[in-house]
Amino acid sequence: MTVPKLELRDVRKAFDGTPVLEGIDLVVRPHDVICLIGASGSGKSTLLKCVNLLVPIDEGQILLDGEDITAPGVNPNRVRERMGIVFQRFNLFPHMTVLDNITLAPRKVHGATRDEAEARARELLGRFGLEDKADEYPDRLSGGQQQRVAIIRSLATDPELMLLDEVTSALDPELIAEVLDVIRDLKSAGMTMLIATHEMGFARDVADRVCFLDGGVILEQGPPAEIFARPREERTRRFLQRIVEAGRL
Repeated sequence: MTVPKLELRDVRKAFDGTPVLEGIDLVVRPHDVICLIGASGSGKSTLLKCVNLLVPIDEGQILLDGEDITAPGVNPNRVRERMGIVFQRFNLFPHMTVLDNITLAPRKVHGATRDEAEARARELLGRFGLEDKADEYPDRLSGGQQQRVAIIRSLATDPELMLLDEVTSALDPELIAEVLDVIRDLKSAGMTMLIATHEMGFARDVADRVCFLDGGVILEQGPPAEIFARPREERTRRFLQRIVEAGRL
């Protein structure tokens, strides 16, 4: 039996006494694309930050390739080296060129030479249609281009797992498609991904499994066709009905 790439066991997290995650159980197999959906405040972003160890959990376990990465004594920086995470905001260094943004972590964290890091960066820029932007500064790029650079920056360290947190929410509608196309390319290449998204049509098309979060719990999960067409839970049905009424599905 294949060991899951990522597993969450009864993960709980509260902020100032307010529960945010209340017993999350989730299994992500190698090459899975899992989309987390739910209203704002349902715990999606916190879940991703817990996986990346940016937010410490209060109870439970998070396992990466069967290893408990939340156990005492685990070096979080070593864990993060195996993951890429991309947030709503691009978080690019404005004083650095695109090339320098992408090559910083491979050189400073992973020990790559400048030539190695730049070759990898230019390969990725070409793969995602940004080969002519290597020497530009972030403020010279569109929002969609900046988000693609942020994704490329995470890919430059060859992560085993990508965590994507509402990566289209800060973009104008016409720029969303180019970022979603990048994620589709990553799926085609076999990247394991855990994605928090409000893009329901995208989740329906790209996910292997969709998890609906409500009040800090995964209320239900299953294949996209099942969740979107035949949700079991009344709360899921109400959420999706609002999405339909807003013209987003």
